[in-house]
Amino acid sequence: MSTFSVKSTTILTDQLALFALTDNIIHNLGNVLATNWSTSTSVCSWIGVGCGSKHRRVMALNLSGLELVGTLPPHLGNLSFLSLLSLRDNRFHGRLPVQLSNLQRLEYMHFGNNSFSGEIPSWLGSLTELRRLFLYGNQL
Repeated sequence: MSTFSVKSTTILTDQLALFALTDNIIHNLGNVLATNWSTSTSVCSWIGVGCGSKHRRVMALNLSGLELVGTLPPHLGNLSFLSLLSLRDNRFHGRLPVQLSNLQRLEYMHFGNNSFSGEIPSWLGSLTELRRLFLYGNQL
């Protein structure tokens, strides 16, 4: 019973981080996320979300080209199993939250063609597993 409780808590952490993202999205063409991302379905079956088979945690988040407009919440830093994060070809803006530096398993980050601003964060250097980084088409 306690094993089930621990797994529920960890995937719940991922779910809460993703719901925080939807709270920060001010435009969602066709309400793609609103109609699919709900508590009535497993996080692992949501559009753009991929989970690992062993830990059942969110390992990939690919929301590329969905014409999303908004900012990134610090809660995304709680997706501790994330290895792929792709938000390219949207209209995200603002600064990249420092909490993304918590994503120590991140190997691939694609934020190209958005409207992020500010300096390229120095904390990107702390992501030791990061192999591919795309930041073009922003105001960084």
